[in-house]
Formats: sequence, C-alpha cells, structure tokens
Amino acid sequence: MPIIKEQVHGYWVLFEEELRNAIDFLKNDLQKEEAKTIFSAAKLNGFAEFEDHMDRNWTIVYNRQDFNYTLVKRNRE
Repeated sequence: MPIIKEQVHGYWVLFEEELRNAIDFLKNDLQKEEAKTIFSAAKLNGFAEFEDHMDRNWTIVYNRQDFNYTLVKRNRE
C-alpha cells in the first residue's frame, strides 16, 4: 500500500491509507491542543502511544532526520 504524507494540525504525518481512521481521529475528534500533546511527546521521546474512541491503539513515531512523524497501528497487549 502506498505511503501518504498529510498535515495534521501543522505536523507532517506519514501513514498507509488503511490507517486513515487514526488520522481522522487526530484531525477531527481531538482539539488542536490535545493533538499537539501527542506530537510533542513523540518529538521528546521518539514516539507516543495513544488510543482512539474505538479503543484502537496507535503509535506516532518522530523521524528526527526528516522532522516528520510516522503513524503505526499497535496491537493490543
């Protein structure tokens, strides 16, 4: 599946189309300041984990070389 690069509240995020649900959650369901907290944590720690309203688990990884983020789906533990 091709990789998509899209801005979410001013942050560039790389993701596969099948992960669109998480992008929509970050863009539409969270306020900008709530999303900013996730992106800031990822930049500080290298990654940040979050859960959407459907209890799906996601991780945002900060790419230090490119100054963008990658979204990945995380399996429930």
